[in-house]
Amino acid sequence: MAAVSEQVMTTQALDVSQPVSHERVAPGPFALIVAVAAATAVTGAYATLGIDADDRVLRGIGAVIALLWVGAAIAIARVRREPLATWCALVGVVIVASITAVAKYDEVGSAGARAARGFAVAAIPLVVAGLIIALPDGRVADRVRRVTLGLLVLLAVGFGLILDQRHGALRRTPIVVEDILFGLVAVAAFLDRYRRASAVERARMQWVGWGAVLALSLTAGVWLLRGLVGWPAVAGEVTVAGTSIVPVAVALGAIDRRGVRIDRLLAGTIEAGGLMVMVGAVYVVVVLGFGDAPHAAERRVLGLSMVAAVIAAVLYAPARARLNDFANRRVYGERRAPDEPLQTFGARMSRSIPLDELLLQLAESLKKSMQLSATEVWTGTGGVLECAASVPFREPPRVRLGPDAVAVICRAHVSGNAWLQVWLPELLAAHPGKVLRMAPMAHSGELLGLLVCERNPDAAPFTEEEERVLTELARQVALALHNTRLDTALQASLDELRIANEQLRASRKRIVAAADQSRRRIERDLHDGAQQRLVALAVKLGLARQLLEKDPAQVGKLLEDLRGETQSTLTELRELAHGIYPPLLMDRGLGEALVAAANRSLLPTDVQANVGRYAPETEAAVYFCCLEAMQNSGKHAGEGARITLRVFEADGDLCFDVEDDGAGFDATSDAILGHGFVNMADRLGAIGGTLDVVSAPGAGTHVKGHIPDAETLATTD
Repeated sequence: MAAVSEQVMTTQALDVSQPVSHERVAPGPFALIVAVAAATAVTGAYATLGIDADDRVLRGIGAVIALLWVGAAIAIARVRREPLATWCALVGVVIVASITAVAKYDEVGSAGARAARGFAVAAIPLVVAGLIIALPDGRVADRVRRVTLGLLVLLAVGFGLILDQRHGALRRTPIVVEDILFGLVAVAAFLDRYRRASAVERARMQWVGWGAVLALSLTAGVWLLRGLVGWPAVAGEVTVAGTSIVPVAVALGAIDRRGVRIDRLLAGTIEAGGLMVMVGAVYVVVVLGFGDAPHAAERRVLGLSMVAAVIAAVLYAPARARLNDFANRRVYGERRAPDEPLQTFGARMSRSIPLDELLLQLAESLKKSMQLSATEVWTGTGGVLECAASVPFREPPRVRLGPDAVAVICRAHVSGNAWLQVWLPELLAAHPGKVLRMAPMAHSGELLGLLVCERNPDAAPFTEEEERVLTELARQVALALHNTRLDTALQASLDELRIANEQLRASRKRIVAAADQSRRRIERDLHDGAQQRLVALAVKLGLARQLLEKDPAQVGKLLEDLRGETQSTLTELRELAHGIYPPLLMDRGLGEALVAAANRSLLPTDVQANVGRYAPETEAAVYFCCLEAMQNSGKHAGEGARITLRVFEADGDLCFDVEDDGAGFDATSDAILGHGFVNMADRLGAIGGTLDVVSAPGAGTHVKGHIPDAETLATTD
């Protein structure tokens, strides 16, 4: 059940689009470890706070941080069953042990207390680095990480021995070296794991990164202030207190519902921390590099100015956006800046808004931002333009342009009334007494439309900035129109391919059905015809054998009958084979095979088929299509009709015509599907050919076939 519960929780964590609800984990090994760690941390903190020492504040802050780590362990154990809770509890225990060991050494001063102090202090960077290496779930799965963690343990033991070399205060240099070394290793492991993590795992690691960035930014700011103005006096205590955000961030990262919302917070924290460090660094360079160190009276002013600079830098971006909106409203009235349509057009394009609605929004935005009396968007191709969007609404007639006018307008820039009077007088006449600006929408030398802006004569004249906006906007709209046309053409091609695919599937089904039907017909003809005749021949041969002994005079007559029936059977088999694939077509080609077929036709047939040899499948398709057409004419053309059959070559293509002057029929009706023309079209379509049927009542029928690029075969006599 525990494995199933863990799998369900992992699946829910990966699906970040759905709200996640966590089932409480029953008390287990991790919960017990956390409980022991909590008791140890509380005891150590109580003992530490009870010591009478000068650095009691710093030790108290450390005890609070240890309690926060233990609290994070409890929170993680309640939500997830993973080793991360153990690591958090271990960090809290080691911090409390370090505080207690340092405090007891100050009281006792024995060798054992000194050793405990050294190893406890050296263990803090070890467990913190181990936790970072084990992120995001606390498991050290791969071999490289396990080896790295083992090396860090050995290094921590060595640093503990170095710290225990003398009485008195701890040696700071080994502590700093250990912190830097272990920190670099932990950051490298963190970045390597982050690159290979999933989306949810990255979110959890981003929470830890957010806490670290916030703590580092606070540390940098405090020590910059301390170096410049000597404040705060308790910079070390503030630095240690700043690390309290890290266990809180680790605990928050374990909650999936919050884990997917960290990216913007992390980006903003990095930006604000970077700005703060940059401002502090600039102050250090300017004040200490180009001037004297500030006196005591000046430090307060310098510190306040640094704080003001940091606040101004952090608030610059949101304040700029709001001030920009306020200035536009005050300077331009109710409208926005003139380039507002240019800035928002791309965003509107990305929302998949229909083109008609997009052009209407563009016209409304132009009218409002430039304080126009009217705005029109004209679209079209081939020199024919029509108004696609107009604010206020109007329906002007179409404008037809000559080739010369189209070429000139494509190369034109934003133009006014004088230019329009020469090249677009229809457009100028539709706006009498108005001041116009026209921007052509052209792409690759093709005119796709116009942007037309109208103002009253007493309004402010068009500025260069507004004309620049119209030029850029016309270019963007032209590109959008061009892409829309490409999308439409592509969709039409896809529709045609879909229809062709459906027709191909239907044709294949019909070909298979026709082949099955032909095989059944052959089987029936053999069973009812040749097979019955052969059975009769066998019976008569047995009778002849009996008569040979009893009545020899009758055998000759019986053998003569058998000879006639054998000849009839052979004729029937030849006709059957001729219907399957005529031997004459295989041996002599289309010309002679069609002449032989015309001789068997019910109607008089003239054949003109002086062509060479082609691939067998091409000759078979033409032959059977012509045979089908002649049979249809014989059935439906009526008495007295004649058939003309032509097979010829035209520019490398093989064509045939079967025409009769009979009764004809309505070729536009569905009745054509019942006259064998579907099978003919399928035969030709299989080799890339097409079929066309022209007929009308009383005007006969004309069947035309066309096979492009038919391959001619070389023949030898």
